[in-house]
Amino acid sequence: MTVGELTFDARIGGPEDGKWVLLLHGFPVNSSCYDTVVPRLHESGLRTIVFDQRGYSPGARPDGVDAYALDHLVDDALGVLDQLGIQYAMLVGHDWGGIVAWHLAGKHPDRFTSLVAASTGHPSAMRDALENSDQRERSSYIKDFIADDAEEKLLARKGVLLRRAGVTAAELEPLTAPGALTGPLNWYRANFTGNIAETLACPPVEIPTTMIWGDADAALGREQAQMSGRYAYSDFRFCELPGIDHWVPQHADAAMASEIALRSAVF
Repeated sequence: MTVGELTFDARIGGPEDGKWVLLLHGFPVNSSCYDTVVPRLHESGLRTIVFDQRGYSPGARPDGVDAYALDHLVDDALGVLDQLGIQYAMLVGHDWGGIVAWHLAGKHPDRFTSLVAASTGHPSAMRDALENSDQRERSSYIKDFIADDAEEKLLARKGVLLRRAGVTAAELEPLTAPGALTGPLNWYRANFTGNIAETLACPPVEIPTTMIWGDADAALGREQAQMSGRYAYSDFRFCELPGIDHWVPQHADAAMASEIALRSAVF
């Protein structure tokens, strides 16, 4: 699928008359993270769009850190919907895809009927958590991701650091192609340097919202997830998954699909 000068690898499926659901992946796993969620959504009557975002699709790897600024990531998602002629969709995001999803929901509420965010809370809740919890310590890995030698270190010894964090060998494989990890890391370099608070500043969300969080998540703590309700002005549901780590789509696919289907229902 071509949006502007970029070509994204995308998959569309589900019942032709189903409600649209746009699913946004995080770092470092591409849209394959939703491979076991998507069939469950189709069974629930939903129609899905998943795509490998900027830096992950081989045809969408622009040069330069600035090309990965948050505004571009948001515009990519809107561009995909526009290319498909979709005016309204449900919105789902995990990890970095969650940050993009919060911004889409906050800045373009006319395009989305509801939001389901997994792991990553509203950016303002993250700001609060950095000041009042152990979130700063949990986020200390980011300094390693923005370093000039991050690609070399993360791919060393067959990607042992990422595999220790829970990334499987199959999920890691697309990142081993020459230059394939630079785009994904540029998400961090473009948005977690300089005036980070200004870069990530996001309006409150005024569409119905579900926040899913696993209590074994080592990177993202309870506070940033639960306090997202302060910045969700419509119906807000906090769904805690006992024993689930950061990789919610892969390790809690049934629960995640259930929450998405529940949020799609009209009461």
